[in-house]
Amino acid sequence: MNTPPIHHMGLGKALITLLAGALFGFGLSVATMTQPEVVLSFLRFQDWGLMLVMGGAAGLAMLAYKGFPRWLRRPLLGGEFTSQPSRWNRQTVVGAALFGVGWGLSGVCPGPALAALGTGNTEVLWALAGIVLGALAHGLSARD
Repeated sequence: MNTPPIHHMGLGKALITLLAGALFGFGLSVATMTQPEVVLSFLRFQDWGLMLVMGGAAGLAMLAYKGFPRWLRRPLLGGEFTSQPSRWNRQTVVGAALFGVGWGLSGVCPGPALAALGTGNTEVLWALAGIVLGALAHGLSARD
């Protein structure tokens, strides 16, 4: 399901989305996920603190995605609850592997990289440039 553009969302939904994004970025900063060296330490099995962050996020997401449709008739901001079927194919596996290699080499993930900019860490601009170039390359190759 695609997210509608902000001008179709309405001001209330746009503000709630902005607040949720700010909460996400603040949480990433507090959890130190905006620091590539901390992420790399986690990936080398030297620091397990980020496992708690990811476990907590996965648990809350599962609770929301499985529980809310049972507890609420409709989403709080309107619309309907939908599910997106999971499709595993060669492209998914190759993309996951490439993402993992990039994450392992740089210690930077797209969401935390944007949050890191908010903390003044401009060194992540190199990783963000690579993320943008990779997405652009895929977009251009998918057109063919």
